[in-house]
Amino acid sequence: MLKRLLVANRGEIAVRIIRAARDLGIGTVAVHSDADREALHVQLADEAVLIGPPAAKKSYLNVPALLEAARRTGCDSVHPGYGFLAENAEFADAVAAAGLVFVGPSGEAIRLMGDKVAARSAARAAGVPVVPGSAARVDGIEEARHILIDTGFPVMIKAAAGGGGRGIRIARNLSEFEAAFPQAAAEALAAFGDGGLYLEKVIGRARHIEVQVLGDGSDAIHCYERECSLQRRRQKLWEEAPSAALPETVREALCDSAVRLARTVGYAGAGTVEYLYDDATGQFHFIEMNTRIQVEHPVTEMITGIDLVAEMLRIAGGERLRLRQRDVAMKGHAIEVRLNAEDPARDFAPCPGTAGAIRVPGGPGVRFDSMLYPGCAVPPFYDSLLAKLIVHAETRAAALARLRRALAETRIEGLKTTRPLFLALVDDPAVQAGDVHTRWLEGWLEANAGRLQPETET
Repeated sequence: MLKRLLVANRGEIAVRIIRAARDLGIGTVAVHSDADREALHVQLADEAVLIGPPAAKKSYLNVPALLEAARRTGCDSVHPGYGFLAENAEFADAVAAAGLVFVGPSGEAIRLMGDKVAARSAARAAGVPVVPGSAARVDGIEEARHILIDTGFPVMIKAAAGGGGRGIRIARNLSEFEAAFPQAAAEALAAFGDGGLYLEKVIGRARHIEVQVLGDGSDAIHCYERECSLQRRRQKLWEEAPSAALPETVREALCDSAVRLARTVGYAGAGTVEYLYDDATGQFHFIEMNTRIQVEHPVTEMITGIDLVAEMLRIAGGERLRLRQRDVAMKGHAIEVRLNAEDPARDFAPCPGTAGAIRVPGGPGVRFDSMLYPGCAVPPFYDSLLAKLIVHAETRAAALARLRRALAETRIEGLKTTRPLFLALVDDPAVQAGDVHTRWLEGWLEANAGRLQPETET
């Protein structure tokens, strides 16, 4: 088992990792920027190290500073969380080269699955269906025009090294395509240092379904699926487990395909295999694999009772998978909503500031993963996620009722948050019926902009 862990992240995921490590008897070291000196993860860790000024590239993305912090504090391992360096193969390699354990897959696996084109090839090799599109990176716009003969329109232009919904353009005709192609290449180069692109056919009314996998490098299992179709600008806001849209035969085929892919690439740690599902045809298509713990992992934990972060730490410490597939059972329904420091009434404008009084919801089946405490600063330099409200109940209808009650109980004074959005969505007939797709929320927001009243800052 690992002895002392450097948590190379901040916010609620750093708090989550520290708690899981403490449950296992693993010592923890937090890192922080100048802006996060009083952050909750800093207060909860056994030790904390300042690694730089507020700018992420000079602190949370500063690999030499992170490795030096690990060396100085006697750490034997590093957990990257999500975001920042979590899917950076060079960081994983550097951690290993420093004689430390990287809590996650190898740099080689991150490199393979982080390149979306290589990941599609690996999926094909594992017998996993992929979205129709280019078989490899597209070498210029002339080659792309030839591929369009097979894919047709609408088509999605995507960054080969992309993630988080960035580096993507949708073209509905040739003129849009020719304008968008160089824009996507430039955005991909700026965001990821790699301007490579590939093409995917746009699937109408697609649902976003992802399968949670755990692997130890030799074997892998799944922990069932999550649905993440409620998105804005390809950023997930509301997640559920399981998906209410999947017939049992499709669920079994989908989850089995994710395990085949994880085994094919020798995956170690927690990962997520992502798909688009067309419920009109019952077909699913692989789109990418996220080689890290996901923001929405708690809904899987709620329906399976498995602590995914603890399993990551055990696997990184050299243990084989403790669980066989027959040991993983699904019970009830869980929903997670992301409470961000954003004002949905003003096009989700960021709202940094200082938190006032806080009332955390409670009761059976309610979980609140957060970096908040009264008086804590929410700086403008990082992701706006404040907390994740997760509920679990025997049925989806009961989970929606529990979510409504928990949202009504929640108070975060001093900050505007996305809570009003979820109070409106939980009572929407389409959401209650589960009749949504990946572009549904953007249409809803356009139609209901006037309904979203900002929270009063007290």
